[in-house]
Amino acid sequence: MKTLRFAALAALALLGLASPSRAQTAPYHLLHTIPVGGEGGWDYLYVDPAGERLYVSHGTQTEVIDLKTRKLLGAVPNTPGVHGITVVPGAGRGYITCGRANACVVFDVKTLQNLSTIPTGPKPDAILYDQYSQRVFAFSNDGGKSTVLDGASGKVLGTAELGGDVEEPATDGKGHIFVNIEDKSEVIEFDAKTLAVYHRYPLAPGAEPTGLAFDAKNNRLFSACANQKLVVTDSRTGKQVAVLPIGKGADGAAFDPSTGNIVTSNGEGTLTVIHQDSPTKYTVVATIPTARGARTLAQDPQTHHLFTCTADLGAAPPATTDIPRPRPSIVPGTFRVLEFGH
Repeated sequence: MKTLRFAALAALALLGLASPSRAQTAPYHLLHTIPVGGEGGWDYLYVDPAGERLYVSHGTQTEVIDLKTRKLLGAVPNTPGVHGITVVPGAGRGYITCGRANACVVFDVKTLQNLSTIPTGPKPDAILYDQYSQRVFAFSNDGGKSTVLDGASGKVLGTAELGGDVEEPATDGKGHIFVNIEDKSEVIEFDAKTLAVYHRYPLAPGAEPTGLAFDAKNNRLFSACANQKLVVTDSRTGKQVAVLPIGKGADGAAFDPSTGNIVTSNGEGTLTVIHQDSPTKYTVVATIPTARGARTLAQDPQTHHLFTCTADLGAAPPATTDIPRPRPSIVPGTFRVLEFGH
């Protein structure tokens, strides 16, 4: 019987049916396409699991989608050059960075109306609410600053001097904030309360990092870089653990601790799925088609679904001195959210 059992398990393993890692890394597939319409570009998406809402940056407003019905609930108006969105749990308010206005808009999560506008550093981009410090960090993509706000009141508490063009952040939930510095190709660590910078870790051979995800259990940072590399860094020591290939135009990253999957969203129109086989071993397991322009990413921590957004794209306008790399034109009325899951 022991021999027969061994033979059966061996046969199953050959078929891939007895492999736990195979079950964990089943490719994602498109579950829903949520039409939004309208005009304008886009950047970050944000999932509010408590409110069961998805917030989507879109031109001069922020679209709000009900995740139960996948219908538009409305929009937060007057958010010119919207980039990042976050909601403070239990406070009834959210915060939106407006790159064109050099400001952060505070809004009511029930009415979606603007409560106030707070000046920030130049070109505020990513934003983060840190539960440990109960602070909101509005990161400038120009000038290396982060405007620090009290999450409950919106009061300005200070400015973190981070040095460089700041991109996506992550928190360990214990008072340490990590953030990619795009122009210096590094990831840094600073204190959520004192705002002192503790460490600056180089990401070479990765260059121009944008998307950032974090594995709190294993102290791993995942930086998605513009030169088609994902760099894995030990957040305690700064040591590089792995460098893996990803798609072109990556601007978002997510980590799912339930599956061990790291996913990057690539503007070329793909998701790269990498599995954490162990804290020191990583394997690219799938490339999932999305749509051209779908470069940002948000993950629902409850359903583990992934969200990205895009629109139909036309030809790019001619390059100028001010805009050497113009983006393609956007076909009006085609903006949509793509939802992926297992």
